[in-house]
Parts: sequence; C-alpha cells; structure tokens
Amino acid sequence: MIVGFVGSGSMAAAIARGWKGEFERMLFSDSGSGRAQALAEELGGEVASNGEIAARADFVLLAVKPAALDGVAPDLGAAGRIVSVLAAVPVERLQTAFPGAEVLRTMPNVGVEVRRGVLCVAGEAAPEVRAKLELLGRVVEIADADFDAATAVMGCAPAYFALAAEAIAAAGAADGLDPDLARELVTETAAGTAELLRSWDPADLRRAVASPGGSTEAGLEALDREGAREAFEAAVRASLERMRR
Repeated sequence: MIVGFVGSGSMAAAIARGWKGEFERMLFSDSGSGRAQALAEELGGEVASNGEIAARADFVLLAVKPAALDGVAPDLGAAGRIVSVLAAVPVERLQTAFPGAEVLRTMPNVGVEVRRGVLCVAGEAAPEVRAKLELLGRVVEIADADFDAATAVMGCAPAYFALAAEAIAAAGAADGLDPDLARELVTETAAGTAELLRSWDPADLRRAVASPGGSTEAGLEALDREGAREAFEAAVRASLERMRR
C-alpha cells in the first residue's frame, strides 16, 4: 500500500513517523520548504509532485494550510481517496474540492507520532484506510459540526498539558531538583495520571489525591486563587474563536 502526503509540516511529520514501516512506500510533497525531502530521507520515502502522488498513492493525506486547498485540488484530480487533516474545513467543502474521491475528514493530535494519538473522523473511509488510522491511536467518529469543539479539546490540549508540565518541573528545579530529574518525575506522573483517568472521574481523582489539610489541597487552593480553571476554559474558548473567524 502506498500513502502520499501533500503537505509535509508538523502534523504530516507526526503521522508519517507513526506510520513508519507500515507502507510499501510513502510519498511526500511540499510547497518548496524542503520538509518533504527531509521526511523522505528520515523515513525512507520519496519526494514526488502532487500529481504523481494522486496517481500513485492508494490514498492521499492532505496536510496543506486550509487557504491552499483550492490551489492544490486541481493537481489531485486523479486521487481516489483523500484523508484531510485541514482545520476548519468541513466534509462538504472537501467533497466539493474533490468530487470524484472518497473523502474523510480527520483531526489528529500530536500523540499519533508515538501511536498514542486521538483522531476525530467524519466522512467516508475504506476499511484498509481506517485500519491504518487505527495504528496511530484512538479513532473517534464525531459529527462534522463538532470538529471545532473537538479540536479545541484534543488538538490544542497537548500544548496546554506541556505548559503545565513545564511550569511544575521548573518549580521543582527552582527548589533544588536536577532539572532533568524534575522533568522525568513530571512526565512519568502525567503518564500514570492519564492511565488513571481512563477509569476515574477527574473530580474523584483530584479529591482522592488531595487529603484534607494536606500539601496537595494547599496547591489546589493556590491554583484556585490564581484562576487556573478559568484560564484553561479561556484557552479553549480562545482556540474556538480563532478557528471560527
């Protein structure tokens, strides 16, 4: 099976790395940035034109900037299957751009690079394409109309989690921990907490960790005073507002 990447930016790179070794060939194109060549060299793929990708690939992973859709669509007329990761571009718009193709809209997050991603999908997908997506993590079917909200929650959230990890590790280092050790402690704690959240309600887990009068409770009270919950809610709203402009 051959997959073609039209666009070779950060999300395309994360998906391609998650798929390493899973395809007969991976083809890459870009708009002149040189990223396609770098990915081809890293993953043993091949640089090709958009038209060649459309003709050769079993499906095309469309990862250009949304504003570039109309510019690349004519080059991809021979493509039979399109998997789009374009933000804020609904299925109907994709079907108009690629009238002869099977079209799937997806929004992955960066966890796909290590096969622990979340991929929200809407549209058509052949079983073999769906199977390739499932290699990258959890595939969740959602309504096309829900993509903006889902993107604000699962697409943007890795950056918010990373900011929290950065701040917590920095505070530990400021009190004398080796910075690398502080980062390792935070990373492993986050990984364990993520597993617990598969079976625990977040509020219940928070209460279980925070003994009355203890140090965790003091930390949570400080977060409340500083408006941490409101700040995270504001981040989601800001992401939604930017997507809907």
